[in-house]
Amino acid sequence: MNVDTKLVRELAEMLGETGLTEIEVEDGDRKVRVSRGGGVAMAAPAPMHAPAPAALAPAAAAPAGDAPAAPADNANSLKSPMVGTVYLAAEPGAAPFVSVGDSVKEGDTILIVEAMKVMNPITADKSGTIKEILVENAQPVEYDQPLAVIG
Repeated sequence: MNVDTKLVRELAEMLGETGLTEIEVEDGDRKVRVSRGGGVAMAAPAPMHAPAPAALAPAAAAPAGDAPAAPADNANSLKSPMVGTVYLAAEPGAAPFVSVGDSVKEGDTILIVEAMKVMNPITADKSGTIKEILVENAQPVEYDQPLAVIG
């Protein structure tokens, strides 16, 4: 099955912009459903429908296992304003913007989230010390996912 990742990303962004929890579109015999709560599921015509969820289940299960613990433990954490890929440094091989223990001021760049080939700096929402960085470099992130804890 050929997955249209651009379409999936656009639909995921639309979820964040509209506040919806699920979007489903159909194009001929192809159906794409993006859900904020359970990941992404793509289905093909009936003969291929059964294997598709099994192939996507491990990818969807990993974030779901981490997601409930993170918001409960990090209710006041800096959260991603969008779906994208997180980068901890300005470019490959460069020093990270911040490390655990660093002091930051409100407005300092903490990391970057790339969405639709646009690099979006994510800045500290308050002054303090970086207590924890909750993501890894080049990791995909979801809307409202905790990124770092500033104490």
